[in-house]
Amino acid sequence: MTKYPKLLEPLDLGFTTLKNRVLMGSMHTMLEDIPGGHEKLAAFYRERAKGQVGLIVTGGIAPSKEGMALPFGEPLDTKEKAEEHKIVTSAVHEEGGKICMQILHVGRYGYTENNVSASDTKAPISPFPARGLTGEEVEKTIEDYVNCAKMAQYANYDGVEIMGSEGYLINQFIVKKVNKRTDKWGGSYENRIQFPLEIIRRTREAVGKNFIIIYRLSMLDLVKDGSTWEEAVQLAKEVEKAGATIINTGIGWHEARIPTIGTVVPKGGFAWVTKRMMGEVNIPLIATNRINMPDVAENILEEGCADMVSMARPFLADPELVLKAMENRSQEINTCIACNQACLDHTFTMQVCSCIVNPRACHETELNHLPTTNKKKIAVVGAGPAGLEFSTTAAKRGHEVHLFEAEPQIGGQFNMAKEIPGKEEYAQTIRYYGEMLKKYGVQVNLNTKATLETLSNTNYDEIILATGVSPRKIKIEGSEHPKVLNYADVLYRKKPVGKRVAILGAGGIGFDMAEYLAHDMSHESVSLNVADYMKEWGVDMTYQHEGALAEAAQPLPSPREIYLLKRSSGKHGKDLGKTTGWIHRSSLAMKKVNLIGGAKYLKVDDEGLHIEVDEQVQVIPVDNVVVCAGQEPLRAMFEELKASGKSIHLIGGANIAAQLDAKLAIKEAAELATSI
Repeated sequence: MTKYPKLLEPLDLGFTTLKNRVLMGSMHTMLEDIPGGHEKLAAFYRERAKGQVGLIVTGGIAPSKEGMALPFGEPLDTKEKAEEHKIVTSAVHEEGGKICMQILHVGRYGYTENNVSASDTKAPISPFPARGLTGEEVEKTIEDYVNCAKMAQYANYDGVEIMGSEGYLINQFIVKKVNKRTDKWGGSYENRIQFPLEIIRRTREAVGKNFIIIYRLSMLDLVKDGSTWEEAVQLAKEVEKAGATIINTGIGWHEARIPTIGTVVPKGGFAWVTKRMMGEVNIPLIATNRINMPDVAENILEEGCADMVSMARPFLADPELVLKAMENRSQEINTCIACNQACLDHTFTMQVCSCIVNPRACHETELNHLPTTNKKKIAVVGAGPAGLEFSTTAAKRGHEVHLFEAEPQIGGQFNMAKEIPGKEEYAQTIRYYGEMLKKYGVQVNLNTKATLETLSNTNYDEIILATGVSPRKIKIEGSEHPKVLNYADVLYRKKPVGKRVAILGAGGIGFDMAEYLAHDMSHESVSLNVADYMKEWGVDMTYQHEGALAEAAQPLPSPREIYLLKRSSGKHGKDLGKTTGWIHRSSLAMKKVNLIGGAKYLKVDDEGLHIEVDEQVQVIPVDNVVVCAGQEPLRAMFEELKASGKSIHLIGGANIAAQLDAKLAIKEAAELATSI
């Protein structure tokens, strides 16, 4: 008997039935835009369809040149282009799946000189201004959507999703924040929503009854001058009348200053919004954002928050998520940790999308874990992310793997990451690897420091050093003072930290340390409590204000006075993730962390930390100084083993320690384990 009866229940849409209540939400992978990309997309979606997801929605496809996000790629506007999509739809249908194509016109969010919008405007997240469409151009744009839907139908898609949220073109017409028009497409709310309604009406007329039309409706704008709740309900009812099959939930504009999908967001944190809409319309509603495991999804459905759930990034992490739920193997799911490092950060820097915990994502045609024809005995030293990925992948392929770890548990640096408020999900990756070690029979030796003698005298065919990194020490007077700690002392060894603290180093580890120390550990992390999270970031759950923005955010105060210092000048956190850096900076600003750049560290003594900034010497009277100034690779035994003639490989931090980068470590390990 399944543990997820609601999640796995079919959904009857009248003219067709979805096999379960799981939507694979839209993600732009960049495969849509590269030569040979459709073949790779076909392999990508085939695996997800084979994994039994109920309905797939593709990444956004522009209906016209003006609607494109980037100055390259192609809109879907001709049968010739539609032919290229048939390899994708065929792959999904061959596995018994269903797939809809998202139609996305980015409007003022484009990175081109052709940006258009409801009115003359400029988005804060694009360097290019947008001009307002003329009345004739509005009509032409509606027809572009309709034509795009017809081409999707010609390409054998089961339906389309019309993207009406997240601040894209349709959303720009709906809200008075952007729409300043005085013609029939502007002014009153009734006028402003005619643009999406005409698109839906004319699309339904063009594609007939037996074609899925999902409308992605912004139920929570989270921007000033956004829609009211009453307006969102009014639009939902009109969308149903216009012919939509399903309404999907859109949360927040891309320019909103409230995190909506980052790992800091509580799991299922925005399902309450969809629940508010339940009963207002008679067509199915989809809840979305930070739903990453079957139990989270089942609870949302059980509590009547939605008829379906959308998971996007979780299908990057594990294409078999639904299948594993069906087979009561949810403990084997490779969980999305919502880090954005290899998915959204890649997309927004024009790289092909992937996944930090699953480097095969979007690389299914090139990174395959095929059974070995030459079984080897392999020693792996270090059970951090790199060692775990190599061990499980190599063992899965049929090698005999012996894993040595000096600490009493697996996980390496992830054991520290999971301690950071907002990064609790990193524990899920450790859990996943633990299950895989058991499943594939890896011989795990904990509390065991691999020695040169052990590795040299045992007949290992290959030795993998995944020994990781150690915190770099600072070379200043007083560096051995009792006040001085490193990040491992605090996060791993749990050494106490006083009420006033200076953090040296403002990279990713320094920011994490500031986040950790800025939280009162007697309170549950707001990432684990929806109401606390919404209060901290300024979301009005009563929806008394436009866009559901509270009058002010109400963060919990920091229990410490914190100084985050760096030697270089310029903005703190400029090298943090493209799509998450602003979250970390905003969080520390709310906690009133003091940011000091261009600092020369002079010494540490009983008085505190002595620094020089702009040729002025000052003392920061702190109880502790926490060093987060990078790390050194741990490469013990490498030269000796190499000299002995052993086949030896360095991976992860032991190989490259310049940036503590789990994405690179896991990818490197996966590639080596695939080729060895």
